[in-house]
Amino acid sequence: MTSWRQKWINPVLEKEFRLRMRTIRSPLALLAYLVVIGLLALGYIFMEMHNRGARGFTPESSRVLFYFLSGAQLVLVCFMAPGLTAGVISGEREKQTLNILLTTQQSSTTIILSKLVSALSFMFLIVFATLPVYSIVFLFGGISPAQLVAVFGFYLLVMVALGSVGVLFSTLLKKTVVSLIVTYGVGLFLYVFTGLAAIFLMAVTNGSARVLSGVLVSINPLAAMISIFEPNFSNEFFNGGLDGLKLWHLFVPVHLLMAVIPAWLAIRFLRPRRKVQTA
Repeated sequence: MTSWRQKWINPVLEKEFRLRMRTIRSPLALLAYLVVIGLLALGYIFMEMHNRGARGFTPESSRVLFYFLSGAQLVLVCFMAPGLTAGVISGEREKQTLNILLTTQQSSTTIILSKLVSALSFMFLIVFATLPVYSIVFLFGGISPAQLVAVFGFYLLVMVALGSVGVLFSTLLKKTVVSLIVTYGVGLFLYVFTGLAAIFLMAVTNGSARVLSGVLVSINPLAAMISIFEPNFSNEFFNGGLDGLKLWHLFVPVHLLMAVIPAWLAIRFLRPRRKVQTA
């Protein structure tokens, strides 16, 4: 009988897991990140209690702390995902091990998805390990468990979307450095340029192009996350004929497409295509 380990963990995924967690660097990186996040949270609590005096740490302060931690985690995800995935295939090509990997019984789908999962698993472990820090927020109130679940689902979606883009360019481009630059360039375009363009449109048109600005800014993960925390934030863009639509309503399908289409293209172009010879 096939065990669950043999069914879900293929040789490619098992090798990646072993190589990533074999050295002491991964546990030390996890420890360092948790220490920094914990000190930031405790430092914020100390300053709030010092400034407020007898009023202490209120639920409003707890909600602001939650926003701060969520934003910090989001920056981590957007920064690390391209770096972890932009070299998974091009690195094998540079080490001249890709051809050997392609001659195994593993399909292109298995190779691409295994590389993607293994690259993102460590980052998800870091984010998931911060749950005890988030428990400080629940001690003082101000945030519901549903919001916490929504934020972690938000992280996972951004990870997979950016990771798929990184794997695609790692498959198409031969050099890891070039793949890394292009992946970060696409990320900057999607998450920075679109936000700046939305602000520019709002300023130039005096708010008459709110819907178009809302479509552009909905691609930005920070704006979409704010719309989860503060539902009224979306009304700044969609209160003219699209009342009830939230920024994250557009963010989710766009990033689902970003997660699926690049991964499918990477699977398609992983193996070289034979040229059909005509008589």
